[in-house]
Amino acid sequence: MKDIVSQINDVHRHVGSRTVPEGEARTVLLRRTYDAAVEDVWDACTDPARISRWFLPVSGDLKLGGHYQLEGNAGGEILRCEPPGLLRVSWVMGENPGFSEVEVRLTPEGEERTVFELEHAAVVPPEFWEEFGPGATGVGWDLGVLGLGLHLRGGSIGDPSAWEATDEAREFMTRSSEAWGAAYESSGAPAEAVASAVRATTGFYAPERPEDT
Repeated sequence: MKDIVSQINDVHRHVGSRTVPEGEARTVLLRRTYDAAVEDVWDACTDPARISRWFLPVSGDLKLGGHYQLEGNAGGEILRCEPPGLLRVSWVMGENPGFSEVEVRLTPEGEERTVFELEHAAVVPPEFWEEFGPGATGVGWDLGVLGLGLHLRGGSIGDPSAWEATDEAREFMTRSSEAWGAAYESSGAPAEAVASAVRATTGFYAPERPEDT
């Protein structure tokens, strides 16, 4: 569990918003420094063979202006690709996508360290945001950032479906939900709204099991 706590604390989280033509987009930002050269981190984030080892299998025309599809998850268009520092894609889920974009920014910090930033901006239904806050998206990205970090160190969580049922995974997702609650409160959200969103997010990712009651 100490490693899990360390992984949570290694990430800086920020919650914000910005105006886009489609309306007000909510933003979640994750920042973490990896002990790896920027070229290696870029390759891990753009090589489909490597992406499948720490995130999800991906297919499509993987070049600027092309379209990608993550297995069982989002797809979209590759909007910007400037190696080894910037990747922006649209992030489409379902048949009514609305505005949703993910941008990854990499900044070298010496030869063997890289500052990784991921920002997800999306126009979401107000009732969904009121129920879950930033954690609905943030916990999922925390899992991705965890997987990338393990991959860059030569490891992995193994079978994601099996791992997500473990006590270790439940602890990670619970602490991630709480960390996003703290970031939400720092953005100016009322304490009651934060507490409610954390409960809902934790209940979604790590619901109580019969043995827990």
